[in-house]
Amino acid sequence: MHALIIGGGIGGLTTALALHAAGIDCTVFEASAELRPLGVGINLQPHAVRELTELGLGERLAAAGVATREFVYANRLGQEIWAEPRGLEAGYRWPQYSIHRGRLQVLLWNAAVERLGAARLRPGHRLAGFGQDAAGVVTARFAGGATARGDVLIAADGIHSTLRAIFHPDEGPPKWNGALLWRATSRARPFRTGASMVQAGHRDRKFVCYPISVPGPDGLQEINWIAEQRYPADTPWPREDWNRPGRIETFLPLFADWRFDWLDVPALIGAAEAVYEFPMVDRDPLPGWTRGRVTLLGDAAHPMYPIGSNGASQAILDARWLALKLAMEPGIEAALAAYEATRRPATAAVVEANRGDGPDRVMDIVHERAPSGFAHLEDVVPRAELEATIMGYKRLAGMDPAALNARASWSPPRPA
Repeated sequence: MHALIIGGGIGGLTTALALHAAGIDCTVFEASAELRPLGVGINLQPHAVRELTELGLGERLAAAGVATREFVYANRLGQEIWAEPRGLEAGYRWPQYSIHRGRLQVLLWNAAVERLGAARLRPGHRLAGFGQDAAGVVTARFAGGATARGDVLIAADGIHSTLRAIFHPDEGPPKWNGALLWRATSRARPFRTGASMVQAGHRDRKFVCYPISVPGPDGLQEINWIAEQRYPADTPWPREDWNRPGRIETFLPLFADWRFDWLDVPALIGAAEAVYEFPMVDRDPLPGWTRGRVTLLGDAAHPMYPIGSNGASQAILDARWLALKLAMEPGIEAALAAYEATRRPATAAVVEANRGDGPDRVMDIVHERAPSGFAHLEDVVPRAELEATIMGYKRLAGMDPAALNARASWSPPRPA
């Protein structure tokens, strides 16, 4: 079996590594002519870290990111709503990592080059179309005229997936929910534990930050942050692009008084060298991902709002489950059907939960009931209500610690 993977991002590269580990030959086709470590920070949840660790990447992840120790929800005044340990501190067998998206992609790319060989990674190949014949041969056609033939085609080419557009030509652009994000990294002093992830505010105005490096000799660490403001849904914004520059003066006044005992938000924003602007978009869940021997994966299949830190993590889960099914099922069509039967409903549930603010809903509850702050949190909301909201999302997204620790590995038996 030979798999053609469209897209050399996190989902596509993890798929390649997972297929290789399962003894399945594959080639990755990436549209960009060269790999550049673009983007800002992301979080890898323990369920995704488990899969990458079982692919032999645990030490590389530990060296490239920060093992998150604490997660905190706060209101716009910096008052703590919820704090909990994360990763190993929370009883998982695997850490949670905060890491620069570009560094993670380079890490995966280098591992793929080492294991598959450089010839199996083809930059500068943008998918233009595909075909499949009665014998089960799939042909990928690329801009410029190049072609490639294989037994299965996996499209991990992102929210603007060419293959998804071929499958669903009338779908239209991604759906914007009215929220605009400004994302950046700043060098700053550690806050709280030095390995904390914080979300403050509420649905209409929010600030998220977490470190993606350890402190340097100067005592500063690289801190990823996201400032978010919601606008009327009919406000026009350009198409999303991770590399579109933003202007600090556009949004800094919205957070001018967000100075807490443990974090100075305006100072953190002001320390950024470059800011990127991005509208929060997703797409509706699809009724199907697969046609014959061609299927979707990651953001091409289920783009979701960046709530609950699950976008990249869900793509990694897709990759591992698909590789397992291709290795274990009696035929490719059966494998793709089994992959979709598990992963499509699971990810659709996360997409819908994120549209309702997912676990971030706890901030909205407190803001609705105490917009000017509180003297005692229990007077505003019982802890049991907060816990039910947060744990419900963890179970839905596959992040329940006991269930994750107990479930069987998704690694197929090693080929002879």
